[in-house]
Amino acid sequence: MSMEPIDWEQAEDSFLAPSLAAGDATGWFDKLYTAGAEGRVTMPWSRTEPHPLLVQWAQRTGQTGAGRTAVVIGCALGADAEFVAGLGFTTTAFDVSPTAIQLARERHPRTAVRYVTVDLLHVPAAWQRAFDLVVEIITLQALPPELHPRAASAVRELVAGSGTLLVIGALPDESAVSPPWALTRAEIEGLASGGLDTVAIETMAMPGNPAEPRWRAEYRRR
Repeated sequence: MSMEPIDWEQAEDSFLAPSLAAGDATGWFDKLYTAGAEGRVTMPWSRTEPHPLLVQWAQRTGQTGAGRTAVVIGCALGADAEFVAGLGFTTTAFDVSPTAIQLARERHPRTAVRYVTVDLLHVPAAWQRAFDLVVEIITLQALPPELHPRAASAVRELVAGSGTLLVIGALPDESAVSPPWALTRAEIEGLASGGLDTVAIETMAMPGNPAEPRWRAEYRRR
């Protein structure tokens, strides 16, 4: 008799804690995705629709990507990357988990997106200031707070001249159990450095779920 998979959010800490204890802040992601692929837990970060706040922003700002490049950080199974590519951007999407990248390719067999396994903390030098649009959704805050400055710097350095960075993340909740380690207002405001200027920092509810407030912040390189 087969057992029902455990909800991945309930199982998350059992993967995270040993990884952090071993001094590995990112290795647990692939272990969790592997458990999802094997049916031991429900598939993590597996939504099939793009993030609604990304869609809202793209529609409001009239995003068109013809002749422009984009990168989606921590792409999971590709819903956001496919949406960005659908806007016309030549799109790269990466995740630290090889299993997530394999699953993204399988889910989107005819994709125009370039899916690659890359660690945000060790991005290729050729990607430095290479993308006209950089999309970061719940990836910085999936890392321990002591890594936020280094990861934020890596995110900023992906943005090309006159390019845009879009960040979406959860607001701090003192009652929540980490992860995610939500970004503070100081961290959100601090992304406007290294040649990036703030276009807008908004706090808003998730569509259909007013109990889940989110940051949505936009920055542009000079």
